Amino acid sequence: MMTDKIDFIVIWEFQVAPDSQLAFEKVYGPAGDWATFFRHSRDYRGTQLFRDLDRPGRYLTFDRWSSREALHQFKQAHQARYDAFDQECEGLTSREALIGEFESVS
Repeated sequence: MMTDKIDFIVIWEFQVAPDSQLAFEKVYGPAGDWATFFRHSRDYRGTQLFRDLDRPGRYLTFDRWSSREALHQFKQAHQARYDAFDQECEGLTSREALIGEFESVS
């Protein structure tokens, strides 16, 4: 079945100190503060948070959007709040890295 909906995912990797893990999960989880912020866009499709079982404190987030352009438009429209929120959350992690931006292949 063909569909015109493009599924787009942004993957981030984080290293979180043991004493910050609960707070991190609250902010970055599927019902967390970032997801709540992203829900201002009708093109946001949800967030998944994964915890590495072999490397304590390592997490991956998968933020799903309808398209890359939709995410970039959202960030442009809310850049000041996005940057401020990102800075507020900086203390929860010792490292963060963008793994990449991916779209599904039909």
